This record gives sequence, C-alpha cells and structure tokens, in this order.
Amino acid sequence: MIALSLAEIAEVVGGQTHDIPDPSALVTGPVVRDSREVEPGSLFVAFAGERVDGHDFAAAVVEAGAAAVLASRPVGVPAIVVPDVQAALGALARHVVRRLGTTLVALTGSAGKTSTKDLIAQVLRRKAPTVFTPGSLNNEIGLPLTALSATEETRFLVLEMGARGIGHIRYLTELTPPRIGLVLNVGTAHIGEFGGREQIAQAKGELVEALPPVEDGGAAILNADDPLVRAMASRTKARVILFGESGEADVRAENVTLTEAGQPSFRLHTPSGASDVTMRLYGEHHVSNALAAAAVAHELGMSASEIATALSEAGSLSRWRMEVTERPDGVTVVNDAYNANPESMRAALRALAAMGKGRRTWAVLGKMAELGDESLAEHDAVGRLAVRLNVGKLVAVGGREASWLQLGAYNEGSWGEESVHVSDAQAAVDLLRSQLRPGDVVLVKASRSVGLESVAQALLDSGNEGEVAAR
Repeated sequence: MIALSLAEIAEVVGGQTHDIPDPSALVTGPVVRDSREVEPGSLFVAFAGERVDGHDFAAAVVEAGAAAVLASRPVGVPAIVVPDVQAALGALARHVVRRLGTTLVALTGSAGKTSTKDLIAQVLRRKAPTVFTPGSLNNEIGLPLTALSATEETRFLVLEMGARGIGHIRYLTELTPPRIGLVLNVGTAHIGEFGGREQIAQAKGELVEALPPVEDGGAAILNADDPLVRAMASRTKARVILFGESGEADVRAENVTLTEAGQPSFRLHTPSGASDVTMRLYGEHHVSNALAAAAVAHELGMSASEIATALSEAGSLSRWRMEVTERPDGVTVVNDAYNANPESMRAALRALAAMGKGRRTWAVLGKMAELGDESLAEHDAVGRLAVRLNVGKLVAVGGREASWLQLGAYNEGSWGEESVHVSDAQAAVDLLRSQLRPGDVVLVKASRSVGLESVAQALLDSGNEGEVAAR
C-alpha cells in the first residue's frame, strides 16, 4: 500500500485512535486480515468471524511488526477503532485508488472470471506494473484488500468482481471505480440464489452501468457471442468493444483448432492487426477468455503481435483450475476441482474429450452447488454430456446430486461399468487406484464445498497409499 499515516487513515475511515503514541507513524506494509501475513509496517484488519475473532490476535500482530490494528473495539495495542470494519476497509480502498489514479480494469461473469483475470494480468504486466486479484478473492473483503496492495508504481489494477445478488457489483464498483469493465458471460452459476438468468444479467450489468462515459475514457468490453451480455451495451455510456467469434466482434478469433494435447490455437484479429496464438492452457473455452483479455490489452494500447505473444506464453496462475500433471506412469491428472457450475462443467468435459483422444478418459465429478430448482436437470444434463462426448468412465462422487449425474449418464446409454456412483472421495480414490492404467486421463471437478481436490492430490501423490481425507 502507499504510505499513509495512522492519523490520515483514521480520518479516511471515520475512526478513533486508541493506544497510538505517534499518530504520524506510517503504515508502509501491506493491509492484511490474516495474522500470518503481517509484515513490519502492516495494518492488520480484525474481522470477528463465526469461528475466529481477529481481535484476539491484536497483541501478536503488533509484536510481529504491525503498525496498528483496524478494529471494532479497543484491543490494548495501537488501533483505529471503527463501527464497521468492513465498511472502513472499503473506504480506505476507495481513498487509495482515487489517490493513485491507476487504470482500473474490472471483470465479472458467471464462468471463467479467474482464468480470464489471470490472462489479463499476464498480458498487461508485459507493458507496465500490474496488480491483480489473487485467486478468487472477488468479494467485499477480498477486492479492497487487493486494491490496497497497489503502490505508486502500479499502472494497471485488475479486479475480479463476484456477485450473489442484485446490488453486489454496484457496491464493489463504488469502492473501486473502474475505467474499463468486462463482462464475460451470463450463465447459471448461483441461479438458485438469483432466481433466473435475467436476474443474473441484471446483476452483472451493474458493472457497465458504473463506467465513466466515452468522453472520460470509459470502455465496456462485452461478449458478442452471449445475447444477454451483448444487450448490456444499452446500459452504459462508455464506448462498447465486442469480443468473440462473431464476425461483428471488434476482437475475434478465426480458424480455431485444438492441438493434439487439447490446447487451443487460433488467429487473433484486433482493430490494430492480426496474429497467431497457441495457448498453453487446455480446452477450447479458453479462446473466449483469451479474446476478452486481448480486448482489454488492445484498449490499453498493446499491438496484436504483443498480445498474441503474451497469450501464447501465459499459464495458469490460480490453483485447481485445469491443472494438468502427468504421473511417471503416464496417467494424466486434470485437477479442475476449485469450483463448478453447468457452464464450466461442460467446458471441462469437452476439454477432457479433446485431451483424451486415443486414450481412456475418466470424469470424476461431484455436485454443482446453488442451482436451486434447476439442480436435478443440470446434473442430469452433465451426466448425459459425458456419455455423448464418449468419456470412458464417469465416477459420480457424493450424495443426491451425484446420483443425478450418474442417472443422466445411465439414461443416455451408459451401461455396465461405464458410470458409477460412489459415496465419497475415499471411495473414488480406491476405485481409481484399482483401475487406472498408464495413459489414462482423469478429470476431477465439483463445487468447492465438495473438496474433490483431495482426489486429485491422492492420485498425484504416488508415494502415499494411505487414505485421502474425504469431505
């Protein structure tokens, strides 16, 4: 974070200083909420959670070098006390972002946010210092913490924005007002909470509504291939840039193919020229993500050849998202277990089919959460798709939703041992260990709450024949 005095921070957040001998002392380190991340000069943000109360660590973080604690009550060490710690954190982020004047890029969508954010960051940092959301810390706490990690040298700030209801993205844009806003897609993730795709589109479109007008440099980057996203053009005063495979897109892909390994290759077209891209990532769904990143980079002055080179060299920065690892025996494990929704599940299955040509493929799948009344139909459809893509073995892991996956496969024509329903992660590991053979490709994917990354880890840990912790 930029250096700020404790007195200035207290004024910005509307707080009172307690036990601070020198209000002019500077916060020069990062703003953190995890006591293990404290460095000399840090500001520690004390959240009171259901299981852990950050206030209990106040003395320890100051001893470790924190300049002060942002707290909701006095803690006996230097602190800035506020009525609402979360609101104070947001106010501090808003102050720092406005003071820096950094170009802020915000993105949202139902699927692919994190992968696209990682691509944007890897492309832009070739041009100038770039700070971006780590992992999926895209909510009202993670977003301001990311913004506060920017410094005077930061030129681009890339922020992922998530939403679980109407008004969430609007709130995030008030904390960190973007100049460039990107909407990837409108799918069915969290549809059980929103109530329908139209409501999801309403929430995602809050991003483009928050952009400055054309004359102030606002740019809305929209997916030309998604009708609900494309329609958001009417909701913004910013300049609209379309990306996609549509011939009407300003930034588009032509001649899309997949390598033998399942990595996408295409001809990138931008208003400034064209260049060829062959990605290191796996699956055709990354073409849309790459085009979105290219549109952002073009808006910020990069040439088509510069963008294509960066996209061709970009990798995965966030764990458990299409992580591809080959074991010494030739078994390939694809760990995509961070999260799942119907769109990302279909994309992962298609990637598995492409990677597994000529090889036996396994799809180890668990439930997709927060689908509401659509849950049965969506799980059934994923099970059917696995059969249509000729996935060799479907292993559905868990309870009711997993049984729907297996039933969909069965009804689509999966007989015998082509699909199986197992109770938990340990049962899946036992099955795989007994039946995997060299050359097999295994995809592991489910919603985060299922914890199927434990299956992938057990398969990769060739020296560990013990049990894997099932969740």
